[in-house]
Amino acid sequence: MSKTTITVVSSDAYHLNQITHILEQDSNLGEVRAIQGGTLELETMKDVPDVLIVNGGLPENGGLDSLERLRQRHPDAAFIIVSDNQSPDFLLRAMRAGVREVLPTPTAGIQLHAAIGRIAPKRKVQEGAAGKILAMTSCKGGSGATFLATNLAWVLASAHGKRVALIDLNLQFGDAAMYVSNQTPASNLAQVCQQIHRLDAPFLDSAMIEVAPDFRLLAAPDDPAHAADVKAEHVEAILKVARANYDFVIVDVGRSLDGVSLQPFDMADMIFPVVQLTLPFIREAKRLVQVFLSLGYPMSKVGLIVNRHQKNSDIGLQDLERTVNAKVFKAVPNCYDEVAASVNQGEPIARLAKNSPVTKALREIAASLDTVQEKNGKGWLSRLFASH
Repeated sequence: MSKTTITVVSSDAYHLNQITHILEQDSNLGEVRAIQGGTLELETMKDVPDVLIVNGGLPENGGLDSLERLRQRHPDAAFIIVSDNQSPDFLLRAMRAGVREVLPTPTAGIQLHAAIGRIAPKRKVQEGAAGKILAMTSCKGGSGATFLATNLAWVLASAHGKRVALIDLNLQFGDAAMYVSNQTPASNLAQVCQQIHRLDAPFLDSAMIEVAPDFRLLAAPDDPAHAADVKAEHVEAILKVARANYDFVIVDVGRSLDGVSLQPFDMADMIFPVVQLTLPFIREAKRLVQVFLSLGYPMSKVGLIVNRHQKNSDIGLQDLERTVNAKVFKAVPNCYDEVAASVNQGEPIARLAKNSPVTKALREIAASLDTVQEKNGKGWLSRLFASH
């Protein structure tokens, strides 16, 4: 396997030497090049490495625009920024430019190596993987993403006999467990991350709620303060173990965009943004899809799920696709009373209201995923979308 090539570009000689020195100590890395300069060096770069690290005030002074243009010419390159600027606005702009990691200054060697490890081998991570990772995310609060994620997991397990793991990555206010179970979680995601050195299949299984014989759920932290215990590298490790032991791993990502939430998006076979046909939802869906495009995700793995759909809506599905620049994977009809009863009772809607149009839609989604899952070989995503 070829080693990762890295180029460091910085307008600051001290930081340039510091970062380069850290990288050169790692014999597992390939060639490390150091370039002192600014946007001109980024714009004229021809020999683009596997990983490009940018530092020294450059990102804030035209560097992001240069990186975005470089990304368009070299979509396989991975970008890391090392910067004092950690504001939410800057992080969002960096993501839109295609940056995979934004590390603080000064950056320790362990942080730098961990970031490179997360982004450099992405194309190799999924080779030979068994299960499929489905990342479901809300375009806006109240979309119903958690309801759909939990109930889809239940249908895949109960009606299709698939081994399903659901991971609640809504770190601040995750409550996925209550949608399909009245059990109190004995453990949660933060506690698993605190003991990540023990991670293996039995340990992960013991931390999860058994919702049904083939359905396990890893709850979100019970205290929002413990969200800080969950790191991107922890999520990556958990998803790798889950993928190897389950047919489907469904991640309820929540609404934040940061290094932790990007990890399941990176590893996902499918990303399902959940949207409703109102302008605020559509606006947020468009912004989210733009971020996915900037990060180099193929749009073939992004499918919109329209929740609470009404056929007489002022805005149609084609209007949504045209505006957001993404395909609708499935429209789930509006059945408020049945969904509310399911949520209030903590019972899967497919068990509580077997003939509900929502149950029918969930079964159709599960059938599509199950059919494609059984067809091993190339073209998994294209076959999935060909049926819609």
